[in-house]
Amino acid sequence: MTPDSVMDLARHSLLVTAMIAAPLLVVSLIVGLVIGMLQAATQINEATLSFIPKLLLIALTLFAVGPWMLRVLVDFTHDLYTSIPTVIG
Repeated sequence: MTPDSVMDLARHSLLVTAMIAAPLLVVSLIVGLVIGMLQAATQINEATLSFIPKLLLIALTLFAVGPWMLRVLVDFTHDLYTSIPTVIG
C-alpha cells in the first residue's frame, strides 16, 4: 500500500463523511439562526426554545435525505471492499 493510495482513501472517506453530515448540519445551522434572530427580536432568552424546531426539522431532513445518505455510504463501503485485492496486492 503506497502513501498515495492511503491519502486517496483518507480523502475519499473525509469527502463521504462531509457529504453525509452536510444536510443535517446545514438544516441545524439555518434553524438555529432563524430561532436566534426571533429570540433577539422578541427578547425571549430561553435556551430550550430552539430544541424542538431543530429536532423536528432534522427528523424531516433525515426522512427526506436519508435514502441518499444511505446510498452514498453503501456505495463507499462497496467500493472499499472491492478495492481490497488491489490495495493488498
